[in-house]
This record gives sequence, structure tokens and C-alpha cells, in this order.
Amino acid sequence: MYLKVHRARGQGEVVAVCDPELINRTLRHGDVDVPISEGFYGDRLVTEDEVREALKHASNINLFGRRAVQLACELGLVDEAECLLIDEVPHAQVYRL
Repeated sequence: MYLKVHRARGQGEVVAVCDPELINRTLRHGDVDVPISEGFYGDRLVTEDEVREALKHASNINLFGRRAVQLACELGLVDEAECLLIDEVPHAQVYRL
């Protein structure tokens, strides 16, 4: 999976994860284009263990893809039934205070 951690002073961090086949694709949701870019999701593949570790400590999480969402489900962070489908691809966001 691709993983990128975005850090903002005083704002915590956003962990962005997507399945490898989605990187640099644009999904369509109605009239809206949803880009899955290296700029947001990273430019290198990481292991599932690296993703798990990043998700455990994230303030905010942005996930795209079946494997990324499934991993978050296994950690109890996401309920797959509540995920959005964008162009038939599962998407979830998690916000922790």
C-alpha cells in the first residue's frame, strides 16, 4: 500500500493510505473527480505492518481501497458497512480528537 503522513503544527497528523492499483488514478463520484495522487498518498510502497503502526497513532486517517479499508477494519477503526463507495472503491475517513 502507499502511505504518507502529513504533519501540521498543533493539528496532529493525517495518515493517508491507498491500495497500490489506485495510485495516480482519478475516480469519479457523480460529477466530481477524485484524484488519488502520489502527492497525497505517497510515492513508495510500504508493508502492512508499517500501515498498521501509522494507523494506530494517527489523529486523522484517509483511506482508499479494499485492502486499506480492510486493514483499518481489522484494527477496529472503521466499520466497512459505513464506508463510502467512490467509483466502486471503498473510502473511509477517521477523525480522532
